[in-house]
Amino acid sequence: MEINPSMFKAYDIRGIYPEQLNEDSICQIGKAFVEFVKPKNVVIGYDIRLSAKSLFKALSHGIMDMGVDVVALGEVSTDMVYFAVPWCGCDSGIMLTASHNPPQYNGMKLVRQQSIPISGDTGIYQIRDLAIEQKFIQSDKKGTIISRDIYDEYVKHVLSFINPRVLKPYRIVADAGNGIGGKVVSGIVKDLPVQIIPMNFEPDGNFPNGEPNPLLEEKRIGIIERVKQEKCDLGVAWDGDADRCFFIDENGEFIDGYYITALLAEAFLKKKPGSKIIFDPRLIWANIDVIKQYGGIPIINKSGHAFIKERMRKEDALFAGEMSAHYYFRDNYYADNGMIPLVLILELMSITNKSLSELLLPLKSRYFISGEINCLVDSPAEKIREIEEYYQDGEISCIDGLSVEYPAWRFNLRASNTEPFIRLNVEAKNKGLLEEKTGELKNRLG
Repeated sequence: MEINPSMFKAYDIRGIYPEQLNEDSICQIGKAFVEFVKPKNVVIGYDIRLSAKSLFKALSHGIMDMGVDVVALGEVSTDMVYFAVPWCGCDSGIMLTASHNPPQYNGMKLVRQQSIPISGDTGIYQIRDLAIEQKFIQSDKKGTIISRDIYDEYVKHVLSFINPRVLKPYRIVADAGNGIGGKVVSGIVKDLPVQIIPMNFEPDGNFPNGEPNPLLEEKRIGIIERVKQEKCDLGVAWDGDADRCFFIDENGEFIDGYYITALLAEAFLKKKPGSKIIFDPRLIWANIDVIKQYGGIPIINKSGHAFIKERMRKEDALFAGEMSAHYYFRDNYYADNGMIPLVLILELMSITNKSLSELLLPLKSRYFISGEINCLVDSPAEKIREIEEYYQDGEISCIDGLSVEYPAWRFNLRASNTEPFIRLNVEAKNKGLLEEKTGELKNRLG
């Protein structure tokens, strides 16, 4: 069985089923995973993709052939696997998912004990090589498989982040994109005084309403219309495996992950002043100001879940947020979660007696942002060097890509890992300057 090495990415494994990732290849990858991690047991969950159950079966067989036990969670969100590994006292975990990719894809997210991610820097490529070379010794003793239903425990865990008694009876449009999010959120809100108006809650691996990725503007049209039509208090949408969540305010305005990070930082620091909060360098000013205002310590770190989680552990940071709508919590084993942000925002609205747009007004009226702009270029590295030279009179930082800062505006440029794109983010102290500088940079990148 030949393994296609292109499936092994910087943060996970993804391939087209059955041409690349199939029952044979996943069985080999499972054995290679055991050979590399040397666990006693592996927690496995899967999302709603059509190939999930068949791949799960083959993966479990490969792992049990190596003499290792499997704890089967069934159909869950990615963040439920992150929760289950430490909570069940297991020493590794695999989530079968291709997140927001189209239906023909499937994939794997891998963690070791305490849900520490296995990435390109910490083992994915070694696992790839072991799988290709089939360098593993099967055990005489076969592992066992047990099923665990962790939904109730997971709900309790998510709700432990707030005081549910303060919540007001909000009406929320929730768009699960035909992924797993509908099933998960239904358990979360079961005993809360909120009313969910469901959209695309039916789990369907064909994704009849298109790719489950709320970062795409066209995927937000439906929920924005629905929030306005139903006169709801807010909208929330998830990607396919429900580990990222996106918010729409009561006016149907999509809220950038940058502002949500600042808002959640405020919520946490009100409870635990003096804490460290981490965010990525694409946009920073709102986070720095809010964190300092509420007595916290702001830390800028390279984006990407493996880098963020590693830094959180090192700093013992309370919370971290990325523009991409990944939110991480110390009391969630330093892992990201797609449901905790929703309950925190509901609590913040309830305590302050403010709508989401009112909570965001101080941020949106002071920190003006371009939104992420993708620019197609022939040679990203060369283009970034050229831009750095042109803006060399600014304060330059290279934590993640190129950041250049001036007193009234700044920008960040990052090359895509997978495509010939440069991703541009601009922020400014006023709207006119933002538009002027965004236009200027787009021309230089064009």
